[in-house]
Amino acid sequence: MPGPWFSCESADESFFDSAPMRLRGTFDIQHPAAEVWGELTGEAPLHWCRILNEVSWTSPRPFGVGTTRTVKALWGASVLKERYFRWEEGSRHSFYVLETTNPMLRRLAEDYLVEPTGDSSCRFTWLIAVEPRALARPANPVNRRILTTLFRDTERHYAAR
Repeated sequence: MPGPWFSCESADESFFDSAPMRLRGTFDIQHPAAEVWGELTGEAPLHWCRILNEVSWTSPRPFGVGTTRTVKALWGASVLKERYFRWEEGSRHSFYVLETTNPMLRRLAEDYLVEPTGDSSCRFTWLIAVEPRALARPANPVNRRILTTLFRDTERHYAAR
């Protein structure tokens, strides 16, 4: 594994309201909620996102609170170890970053909510909450642009299916 590693602060659901940088993507998808949930929790979650190069579960199934995974992003420039603090099977999960090779992050958390809107459609809401370290704050506009590519890639992925 690459290094060095930098510990991050833990988060809970209140961080999604209090984080200094918050991003939200909402996607109305013409596929059943169970199918979208299965893709988000499958063996290659978020494979359509350009900046995510590998997402690996590091906990055995069935997944739940305490599940972990590792994400390689930005062509290996950033590796994140994540821990899930919420898991509502079939509809919602949330995690925070335990540690990362990115020294700019103090805290990062994400929330995924999949809600049926019909028999063959759903809404996927993705929240990203970030607190950079003090020295990294000037890079917020660039980091925001990089993170919003996740939403654009997700929109394209589901529109193309």
